[in-house]
Amino acid sequence: MKQKLMLILFVVLLLLPGSATANDPMAEWQPKFDPRGAEHTYLLSCVGHPAIEGVRVGFRIRDRIWEETNGRLFVDYRPMSQLGGEMDVIGKLRMGAIHGMMSSSVAAPNVSPRLGLVNLPFLVGSFDQLQQLRKDAELFEEYGAEALRSGIRVVDFTAYGGYGWATRTPVTSLEEAKGVIFRIAQAPVNIDMYRAWGLQFTVMPWPDVPQALQTGVITGLDHTPTVTGTANFFNTAKHYTQIDYAQGLYIHFDQRTLVAAPTRRLCEKLCCALSQKKATRPGLQVRSRISEK
Repeated sequence: MKQKLMLILFVVLLLLPGSATANDPMAEWQPKFDPRGAEHTYLLSCVGHPAIEGVRVGFRIRDRIWEETNGRLFVDYRPMSQLGGEMDVIGKLRMGAIHGMMSSSVAAPNVSPRLGLVNLPFLVGSFDQLQQLRKDAELFEEYGAEALRSGIRVVDFTAYGGYGWATRTPVTSLEEAKGVIFRIAQAPVNIDMYRAWGLQFTVMPWPDVPQALQTGVITGLDHTPTVTGTANFFNTAKHYTQIDYAQGLYIHFDQRTLVAAPTRRLCEKLCCALSQKKATRPGLQVRSRISEK
């Protein structure tokens, strides 16, 4: 009888209001306003976790646009791969199924090959070099010109640290790295780079990485300390080799050909707000969690 009562109590606790949202990672990021009265909705996607500053900015954009348009335009921001992996989302952006996207720089060349320049090894390897690119208005315009001709505007970017290797075993040389199976993004520049380095790799969408790392399908990944720590991958890949061959970026895309007239003018307000968001210097709080043993 006592066991039955305990079981009933457990079921009741599960059904209490708030229980369903207790484990919802998006619960704390819900808007403090009711978006149902908006005249227009701007669907914005990102695969990253809002614990990263470069991802969290999307919520500030949402709130600012709501304020600037007096509640007429709601930016429905969907981080954490809610709309799929980056290649899927790029396809949706091209077709007009979504309005905007914060794309990782490694996936961005699938929109325009020119965007892959920031991923070339040691070309833009530091935050200061990245800022030089962004502050040069003429250079930045040329950087996004090819994408614009295809109907996608490069508005801005936010940064989240330098790239390196998180691995299951220590890597102190290129020879040791050859024993690691790296996960790399679906990006032409990265594929060519790993082939030139003579390293083992597999191209894999970001949502598939956790299981692949746990099961040993991959034994290392190419990413920044911030993203690796936020995703809790240091629990499995306990060693990190800082390389800083490139800066991790989320590049802000806007679908230029999707809408017109009043909706386009409202979307232009979004672009203005985005363009005022400078590249964010990534925090170092995750780096202390890196194991160097």
